[in-house]
Amino acid sequence: MLDTASVPVQNPADTSSTRLPRTGASSTAAIRALGTNPATAPIVLHPGDALPTSRRVLYVILLGALTALGPFTIDLYLPAFPVLESDFQTTAAAIQLTLTGTMIGFGLGQLVVGPLSDKVGRRIPLLAVTALHVVASIAAAIAPTLLLLGVARVFMGIGAAAGGVVAMAIVRDLFGGKRLVVMLSRLALVVGVAPVVAPLIGAALLEVMPWRGLFVVLACYGAVMFLAAIVFIPETLPPARRHDQGSMTMRQRYRSVLSDRVFLGVLVIGGMSFSGLFSYLSASPFLFQQTHGLDAQQYGMLFAVNSLGVVLGVQTASRLAARFGPQWVLAFSTAVLVLAGSAIIVTDQLGLGLWGTVVPLFVFMTAVGFTMPCVQVLALDRHPKAAGTAASLLGAVNFGVAGMVSPIVGGLSEGAITATTMAVVMVGCGALAVAALWIIVRPRSVERLTP
Repeated sequence: MLDTASVPVQNPADTSSTRLPRTGASSTAAIRALGTNPATAPIVLHPGDALPTSRRVLYVILLGALTALGPFTIDLYLPAFPVLESDFQTTAAAIQLTLTGTMIGFGLGQLVVGPLSDKVGRRIPLLAVTALHVVASIAAAIAPTLLLLGVARVFMGIGAAAGGVVAMAIVRDLFGGKRLVVMLSRLALVVGVAPVVAPLIGAALLEVMPWRGLFVVLACYGAVMFLAAIVFIPETLPPARRHDQGSMTMRQRYRSVLSDRVFLGVLVIGGMSFSGLFSYLSASPFLFQQTHGLDAQQYGMLFAVNSLGVVLGVQTASRLAARFGPQWVLAFSTAVLVLAGSAIIVTDQLGLGLWGTVVPLFVFMTAVGFTMPCVQVLALDRHPKAAGTAASLLGAVNFGVAGMVSPIVGGLSEGAITATTMAVVMVGCGALAVAALWIIVRPRSVERLTP
């Protein structure tokens, strides 16, 4: 386990001493791989560079599972929307509000957890908020009314907030430059795939349990993550780094990231791409199960196919971003968001049916996959001392804005939700992302990533 508390920082240009403070083998290795000539040995600039491959794989698995807790909390019960509408004798728009409440809670939770993790370390906020998720999930499972279910869902969102924001902050604690691109691309893969895989798993679970059982499953998931965090995840932001000479107050951290033009631009891009994604996710149970007549299993398979598009996008983007720069990958992906969404409107108006919607929808999901890791890299690489704050703002905007935008699909629909009303919102989100990239971020002004 890497002890980042004792990792010294040495100027690569300073070769006056051939010996480093002896603070443990892993700490020494994190700075200089000593050989026969220590003065010319390679410098390792980030603590995570000293980790063996097996340890990095373990971190990817555990941090990925923590990151997935949020999307699973939000999306696992999507296939149960029609059942909830029937059980509570309410409208589709009212059921969608429980999804909105979850995402708003998720966003607000990150605004608290991120800066708190910069101040007190990563582990305490992670454990406390994950425990809240377990309690709230049990409350949702036994909620007798839609109102109480909605309240429980808000607290579930707050409880799931720690996973994603702390996972990104831990990665930024350990890595930088192009290796940061690779590690964040793994988390972005989870963020992109989990929302589309979760309904597939939810549909399968509905075959063997009532909808309340889904929340019991989420409670168990949260409990497993709580125990895994205790056993396997170390503190990557020790006291020495929280209170060093370059540390900042919460207000200074927020000011630092919010005064960064590029960060503000990618904040808009991330929020709009997520809003387009969740407009699809919130509308899809009604569009595909009621309008197109798919059963829960067919609906789940549709999500599985779309998840392949997200995987393709994320993995391709991570390679292209390291080579050409994430800002130029965003120039491509945001344009495709608009084109694919527009294609859905055209095919629906031409009456091309289910396939006319599914094919351009797959392209849209692939473009979302391209967008996610690039947004994360541009947001976090620029703010190493405020990684938790930057990650929390990114997550809060992504899910908070998506929670407010996605119900617009239901509001635009007169009666049944159609592919056109869904795609109109998706196109609007994509257009705003394009505008933010070229007007606020301005790709030519963004410096290249460090090695």
